[in-house]
Parts: sequence; structure tokens; C-alpha cells
Amino acid sequence: MNPARPTVVNMIRFLVLAACLAVPAAAQEVSSASGAVLRALDKTSGHTSDIELSAGQSARLGNLDIVLNECRYPVGNPAGDAFAELEISETGKTGTVFSGWMIASAPALSALEHRRYDVWVMRCTTS
Repeated sequence: MNPARPTVVNMIRFLVLAACLAVPAAAQEVSSASGAVLRALDKTSGHTSDIELSAGQSARLGNLDIVLNECRYPVGNPAGDAFAELEISETGKTGTVFSGWMIASAPALSALEHRRYDVWVMRCTTS
């Protein structure tokens, strides 16, 4: 066998791989929920607390104001991977310390950077 010459098996593997990469992954269908459950950690005291918010509602955590804009989850699986759009601001400071989507299964992907508090999404609430 000549090593410089591709075999039929290698050619088929290449074509299958090329076909798989050419087709984009299907987007997962999602539903909007009426609210979300967030978990907060006070890094100073070690105390954790759950915060339940409805869409559009805000809550206070120490000197942080947390607003839930929207929570989404996979269609047909409300207990599945939730992702929530949040705006978090600190009293006495202009702007937000966090604005964007947090994902329950990957909290470090889009995380709040704060010296005292950690906040992450646990799940969406559907009722």
C-alpha cells in the first residue's frame, strides 16, 4: 500500500466529516417563563439565599439591585437548562455591574464580577 495515496475508507471518513461540519447545528426551541429563581452568595459571611423574581421585578441584595428581564427554558422541559437576562446595579454607582444573559448550566460563562456577591440562575418558574 502506498502511504501517500488516500484509501477509500479515509476518503469516505473525510466526506462524512465535511458533510457534518457543513450543516449548522439546529437551534434549540425555547419558551419564556413568568419568572426565575436565582441563588446569591455573600462571600464575606458565606450565607446563601434564593431569590424568586417575576419578569420585570427587582430585588435587593445588600447594596445590589437585581432586575430580571426574562427567563427562558427548553420547550417541553421547564426543569431543563434555564437562561435569564439580568441587570444588576450597585447603589451609589452609575451604570450596571452586570447586564446580560446568565446560563444555569454554565454560570462562569457569563458571571457577575463583584467583590462581595455571586449571583447565578437556578431555574425558571413557569407558574
